Parts: sequence; C-alpha cells; structure tokens
Amino acid sequence: MNKIITISRQYGSAGREIGKKLAEELDIPFYDNEIITRAAKESGFAEAAFHRAEQKATNSLLYSIAMGLNSYGTQEFGYSSLSLDDRIYLAQSEVIHKLADEGPCVIVGRCADYILRNHKNVVNIFIWASLDARVKRATSSYELPQNKAAEQILKIDKRRANYYNYHANEKWGRADNYHMSIQSDVLGIDGTVKTIKDFLLGMK
Repeated sequence: MNKIITISRQYGSAGREIGKKLAEELDIPFYDNEIITRAAKESGFAEAAFHRAEQKATNSLLYSIAMGLNSYGTQEFGYSSLSLDDRIYLAQSEVIHKLADEGPCVIVGRCADYILRNHKNVVNIFIWASLDARVKRATSSYELPQNKAAEQILKIDKRRANYYNYHANEKWGRADNYHMSIQSDVLGIDGTVKTIKDFLLGMK
C-alpha cells in the first residue's frame, strides 16, 4: 500500500482509533502525538508549546489577530517576524513532510491533508459522527461529564476548525477538501476501517 493517509476527524468520532487500527491492518506507521515529539526534538521548542498552540484557537477572529498575518516566511516579512505559534506550525509541517517522504503511513490531524496537498499518493479522509454518538463515546471513553459533554465536544470541534481554517486557508470538514467522508457511528470502527481499505484498493 503505497499511500499516505491523512485522517481529519470530529471530536468523539473515533477518528484516532480508526486511524490507528487502519495503520495496524495495513502494516504501516501511525503518527499522531509522535509528530509533536519529533518536531519538538528537531526544532528545539518544548512539546508543551505545540500543545498550547493548538489550544489557543478557540475564537477564529481573536486567534487570527493574535497570530498576526499568515505570512509564513514570505520575502516581505521573513521567518524572523513570524509569531512563535507560526514557527511551531512550520516545524510541525516540516516533520509531516519528512514522514510522508519516508514512506506509507497514517497521519492524524494537524492540517496534514493541507500540508501534503502537493505530495503524491496522499489520500485524505474525514471522520464524523452524530452528536449523540459522540457524547456517548466522550462520556464512556474520554470521561467527560454527561452534563457538559456536548458543550465540550462542540468547543473542541470549533478549536480544530479555527486552527485548520487559519493555517490551511480552507474550511475544516468541507467535503471537497477530502477524498472520502465517513460517518463512523453508522459503520462502526471496524466497518469504517474496512470501507477505507476497500476505497484505497479501488483507487487507481
């Protein structure tokens, strides 16, 4: 299987678990938090700085203002003028490119679909589920309190969307950004993994 598979997902949709099981069945590497560990080691930034950068994107307008212009090292501004969060994003992007160059793998989140948009053999998957199913999963597997689970789920999804929309300049979850969008609570984890594998086998 000569494919780089990126998994974007709603919180509570089991996207990470699906990505991990898919990687195991395809016998290829799986990357999630490992990206942060490697990016921190190679860039010299603390791992906590990567986590903080992702946690900041709670409000799209305030996040954009706080981050400043999305210049990413253009001649006009230069790398030295970038915010710490932008530098962290670039460090993470560099690692994602390296992982893709190393061979087939599954990468979860972190704008990997956008970062690898010009890379060959990339397949982008979006995993979603009904809010009721995500609440059930979040309370049973992630130990979120029942009375606050829905609110917390939507807050995390908003943060993921803001982070993606800012860095990728595209809309998180929009169908035409992905090769396939799957409702995991309809198919289940095993069914979703099988569907992705069948899709990959059917690709030219």
